Amino acid sequence: MTMTAEVAGSGSSLGSPLRMFIGGQSVEAASGRTFDSIDPYTGEAWAQVPEADATDVDRAVTAARTAFDEGPWPRMPGVERARVMRRLARLLEENAEELGVIEVRDNGKLLREMAGQAALLPEFYDYFAGAADKIGGEVLDSSKTNFFVYQLLEPVGVVGAITPWNSPLLLTAFKLAPALAAGCSFVHKPSEHTSVSALRFAEITATAGVPDGVYNVVTGDGPNVGEPLVSHPGVDKVSFTGSVATGIRVSKAAAEHLAPVTLELGGKSPNIVFADSDLEAAANGVVAGIFAACGQTCIAGSRLLVERTVHDELLERVVGRAREIVLGNPMDPATEMGPLAYVAHWDKVMSYIDIATAEGATLATGGRRPERFGDGLFVEPTVFCDVDNTMRIAREEVFGPVLSVIPFEGEAEALAIANDSPFGLAAGVWTRDVQRVHRMVPRLQAGTVWINAYRTLNYDVPFGGSKMSGHGRENGLDGMREYLRTKSVWVETSGATRDPFKLG
Repeated sequence: MTMTAEVAGSGSSLGSPLRMFIGGQSVEAASGRTFDSIDPYTGEAWAQVPEADATDVDRAVTAARTAFDEGPWPRMPGVERARVMRRLARLLEENAEELGVIEVRDNGKLLREMAGQAALLPEFYDYFAGAADKIGGEVLDSSKTNFFVYQLLEPVGVVGAITPWNSPLLLTAFKLAPALAAGCSFVHKPSEHTSVSALRFAEITATAGVPDGVYNVVTGDGPNVGEPLVSHPGVDKVSFTGSVATGIRVSKAAAEHLAPVTLELGGKSPNIVFADSDLEAAANGVVAGIFAACGQTCIAGSRLLVERTVHDELLERVVGRAREIVLGNPMDPATEMGPLAYVAHWDKVMSYIDIATAEGATLATGGRRPERFGDGLFVEPTVFCDVDNTMRIAREEVFGPVLSVIPFEGEAEALAIANDSPFGLAAGVWTRDVQRVHRMVPRLQAGTVWINAYRTLNYDVPFGGSKMSGHGRENGLDGMREYLRTKSVWVETSGATRDPFKLG
């Protein structure tokens, strides 16, 4: 498979359409149709991507099933899978710059952000390569003296994975790296807004020696590709990252054939600042939590909870920093915020700004499309104060650079506001009081809590949420267990004949 897209600079389009990757082969969509991938900064089509349908999904699932049932991958010693994964990691190192540029062209996020994510990818595959030969079992005490009982861990089978547009290859690694280490095969539907990097990645997996059919990519939208994938009876496990509404549909479709599902659906995470904290550090953490990546991240600290005695001072610091944020070309190293990812998403974010104003929140800064960018998909860094936690702006995920500031008095009120949310993904706590930290952490309804920091993740730390943020975990050994199932084995050791009508 040879990529035909230009991936550098700001030039517009590409010659030949790209192709999907199924069963180790570069293939067109069965329909022969393609769709354009739009550069959010230039507004121009820069790649043509195959428009798949259920026929292509079935081809990909069949290839993955064949690879799992008949191919070498799940039967390889873990150390052999690890060698392939480490080759993949080295190739990702060599191609990190190119992959980062592709993702900027696709989703408009900063080159510094996407290049940093691309540079992290090898670490994910190296980490899980290290786990591939450590999938053991255990001997169990069955209380029966005439049986030797043990438990095995086996790969779950064919994985159907759907990934979002905001961090395409990084969030793919959250799923694919542990699935590969476990011995699974994989059918991947990337977001229709950011498919190009997955197609380039597929080429790299083939070069690394991942066997045919173990990693497959089908491109297209949710109704024509996503729904057939998660409802396909040949898919043994579904892993989805995206919106709550889509996650619910995914769960229902997978339930029709009882496929287990891992869901990472987003959040409305509280960033809680107490009066005793380092306010300069806290202000910097607030900016990182909501304005980095234009707020287009599931862990965005979109609710700033501030102890009332320092509310005005911290608000002033955050508003001042927000007004200094440099908007512009995401390829420019000086840029701090680029455009939003696509037109419909820009419309959604702007609609929430209107909703917040209508509900009575006070616009402290931002809230507009900067005039100097014309019709570009930019939104000024936006801060609302006088926000009540019952307002939609405080309860619904905006997924943009929009911060809601809510005052509180004391720990009890901070916890009550923080936990009064349909989501439970992440939280931040800023304080110098270590005893307060240990009081707060167990009571916060969040899968990740940062103390005097915000927005950092790693391959060896489990990640996921509760409530409407989904269920299951990614990363770490907990993430790998999502792709393994247990098998119990009973070995009769006495050779005696037992009563066939009595439970043994």
